[in-house]
Amino acid sequence: MRVFVTGATGFIGSAIVKELIEAGHKVLGLVRSDESAKALAATGAEVHRGTLDDLDSLRSGVAATDGVIHTAFIHDFFNYAAACATDKLAIETMVAEIGTSDKPIIITSGALLLTPGRLATEEDFPTLDVSIVPRIASEILARSLAEKGIKISVVRLAPSVHDNGDHGFVPQLISIAREKGVSAYIGEGLNRWPAIHRLDAAHLYRLALEKGAVGAFYHGVADEGVPCREIAEVIGSQLNLPVVSISPEVATEHFSWMGRFFAIDGPTSSKLTQEWLKWRPTHPSLLADLEKGTYFKS
Repeated sequence: MRVFVTGATGFIGSAIVKELIEAGHKVLGLVRSDESAKALAATGAEVHRGTLDDLDSLRSGVAATDGVIHTAFIHDFFNYAAACATDKLAIETMVAEIGTSDKPIIITSGALLLTPGRLATEEDFPTLDVSIVPRIASEILARSLAEKGIKISVVRLAPSVHDNGDHGFVPQLISIAREKGVSAYIGEGLNRWPAIHRLDAAHLYRLALEKGAVGAFYHGVADEGVPCREIAEVIGSQLNLPVVSISPEVATEHFSWMGRFFAIDGPTSSKLTQEWLKWRPTHPSLLADLEKGTYFKS
């Protein structure tokens, strides 16, 4: 297949591009800058210039390919609702270009807020209101499009997608620990975060593209739930900092915008995903990755 990949030079997208090319697919990757274009071209993929809010570039990318993997997202958590609205419009635009063809499109969502407090499965659907979790709007859109026969499926990623080059939530926790002089967790630290290695996630996206079912929700999860206290303990050990508990009342003060995310208990299963796609995570766990020390080199 010739695959249109948004976010093609991002942390996850770049691994997906490599996975696709090694499996014999051709890739047309969406990039914004000259630097990104050069990096993408070096992988053997074809460069497509544009952005998520350049709707014409999205349309032409879809028109020139046989399927879509959509990983690009504006990671601005201070303007999260606007970023989610941009994501939803991008999906609508690409699906409109797909029209009545049988081109598959894989979109990306998150697993952390699916069913806080209990183990979430692929058959769960978000119950929180869109006003609270704006990204749910893209999942609602995907479900409605699938009901109309669009070949769309969703990969719900764990909040920690880890590997060398990670710049997501865990590096933020490390930065905060360095700044504050302590590695903190909230309350007893028993709340759990799912996680997945970037290369396992890339393999999952390829399988979803090749074998995915219409309207399926797949879970990009290897570790079902790592207790946040254990994450804090590894960070403290690696940085030689005290590990402390802080109360929920001061979590936002300590962690800034990360506070509400790091307090969530969001264990998530990928059992059905593994059964449906014959996918098995094989790369190191989050704690094993952290214990290697690479995250702490600066």
